[in-house]
Order: sequence, then structure tokens, then C-alpha cells
Amino acid sequence: MRALRILLPALLGLALWQGAVWVFAPPAFILPGPAEVAGALWQNRALLAEHAGITSLEVLLGLALGAGLGWATAIGLAASPPLARTLRPILVVSQAVPVFALAPILTLWFGYGLASKVAMALLIIYFPVTSAFFDALRSTPAAWLDQARVMGATPARILWHLRVPAALPGLLSGLRLAAVYAPIGAIIGEWVGASRGLGYLMLLANGRAKTDLMFASVLVVAGLTVGLYRAVDALAGRVEARRRA
Repeated sequence: MRALRILLPALLGLALWQGAVWVFAPPAFILPGPAEVAGALWQNRALLAEHAGITSLEVLLGLALGAGLGWATAIGLAASPPLARTLRPILVVSQAVPVFALAPILTLWFGYGLASKVAMALLIIYFPVTSAFFDALRSTPAAWLDQARVMGATPARILWHLRVPAALPGLLSGLRLAAVYAPIGAIIGEWVGASRGLGYLMLLANGRAKTDLMFASVLVVAGLTVGLYRAVDALAGRVEARRRA
């Protein structure tokens, strides 16, 4: 039943796609049909797998570093109210600058290799993880905090033994969002400057009017994103189940 709920929207999307090709009859270099894209997927499977491996590495490194930095920042803000009052407005204002606009700067600083793509993925997920976890840390029930203080718990013990465990669902929600956003950062970084990766392959295919290969690359990115989200969601579900046990 669960597989059917996933399969039906996919089949509906394919039907609408093929229907648009039949009705509007656009040139293949504008909108190839599902069959042409499936053929490009199969014929270029080795090439797509090679570039997908590079993008996956960038995404996983960016996700790990961004989640770790976001976790540490949220802990620091929760442990020090003066620090929170100083840094939180700066974090909010930093989001007024589109992260995508920073991609050329990161490429200039870190070069065309792996580092600039990892930095881009890190930046795009850092704020959601920090914000979700910090908000959860601030939402510990007041009755729990009062009871801990009455029992003589120090602020540090309250933080690590009460507030952090209580905020775990918020952190896991932030990680679920990060799993969706991280591939976007890596792809944007590859668009700005790269010689490998699915974003680079998209630009290469577009420049050579190989629209079927470009669509195939997009589908691979979508598959990677869904797979990463489901992996993080499954891990989060296991953590939540152990927490409730």
C-alpha cells in the first residue's frame, strides 16, 4: 500500500508529461518525452553514476559539517543568553543575503574543487538546523525547568540532561529539512564553477543541446534528494522511537 501511494503520483506525473508532449508537440530539444529521457538515463548510466558520486560526496560532507556546526551554534546560544541576544539578530540578517549570490564568492575563495561546493551546501543548511534546534531548546516546559532548579541542578546539567534531550525532535526536524536543502547548495555551487558533478553535467548537456541528458541529470538529482531525505527520516524515526521507549 505504501509503495502504491508513492507509485501513483509518479505515474500521474509521467502521464501529464507525456500528455504535454503529445498535445503541444514541442521540439525534442525543448521538451523530450519520458521515453527519450529514459533512454538517455540508460545510455549514459556510467557517466551519470560518475558525476552523481561527486555530487553525493559534496552533499554528504556539507550535510555533516552544516548539521554539526548548527548543533554547536544552537547549544552555544542556549547556554549563553547574552551571546544569543548578540548573535541571533546577526544570523537572521544574514539570511537577507541570498545564499545563491554567495556561490561566486565561495568559488573565488575556495576554488573550483570540492571545498566550494561543500561550503555552499553547509551554508544553505546551517541556518535551518540552528534555528530549529535553538527554538526547541527554548521551548522546554517551564515546569520541568522549575523542578530541576528546585532539585539543585546546575545550568549546565539542566542544559545537557533536560533541555537537549527535550529539544531532540526539533533537531531532527531541522535535519530533515537539511537533507532536502543540501543537494540544492551543491548543485548551485557546481553551476557557478566545476568540472565534475551533476550540476556541471546539466550545464554541459544544455550547452550541447542534449536536453534529454539534462533532464536525466535532473531526475538523478531528484532521486538522490529523495533517497537522502528518506535515509535521514528513517534514522530520525529510529532515534525518536528509542527516545520514547
